[in-house]
Amino acid sequence: MINSKRWSMASIAAALFVVGTMPRASAQEFTLHLDPAQSRAAFTLSATAHTVHGTFNLKRGEIHFDPASGKASGEIVFDATSGQTGNSSRDHKMHKDVLQSAQYPEVTFRPDRAEGKLAPQGQSNLQVHGLFAIHGTDHEMTVPAQISLTADKWTATAQFQLPYVAWGMKNPSNFFLKVGDTVNIELQCAGAISPSK
Repeated sequence: MINSKRWSMASIAAALFVVGTMPRASAQEFTLHLDPAQSRAAFTLSATAHTVHGTFNLKRGEIHFDPASGKASGEIVFDATSGQTGNSSRDHKMHKDVLQSAQYPEVTFRPDRAEGKLAPQGQSNLQVHGLFAIHGTDHEMTVPAQISLTADKWTATAQFQLPYVAWGMKNPSNFFLKVGDTVNIELQCAGAISPSK
């Protein structure tokens, strides 16, 4: 009887330990907070004889994710007016004629679900689906993302092509310069993790 009681108490203690040390990502919904100092969007655009490189700054971002269902919500917001390529005349044309950033000052991505297995620690590959809003229009898309989690922090990278001309923006090509109709985007995001309320 005493041995049975001891075994029962040991079993309960072991179960409590396992539950208490379950990784957050497998146990409950959590929130990914984006740090503007550690997050940015880089872009490359093919052009005659060279490739144009540039960046956009993050304004704010927060993603809520339920690993059990794959459901996601929240938004990532970049400052369209912060776009720069290192050439002032080219940047002026980009903002005035292509992005029209004075009228459309934000670029956003609002995720609604993610497919793939999210590891509670280390790196995972997910397919993140949501709405990408640019130049005043929403576009449904799926973005492949590599996400790495630790106990309280996260990092992620994502690469995809944005067909800006097909989405209603002007191609800035002229007689002397020809550029592509799509731009390559690379997102780098990082920040803290917390349990969702």
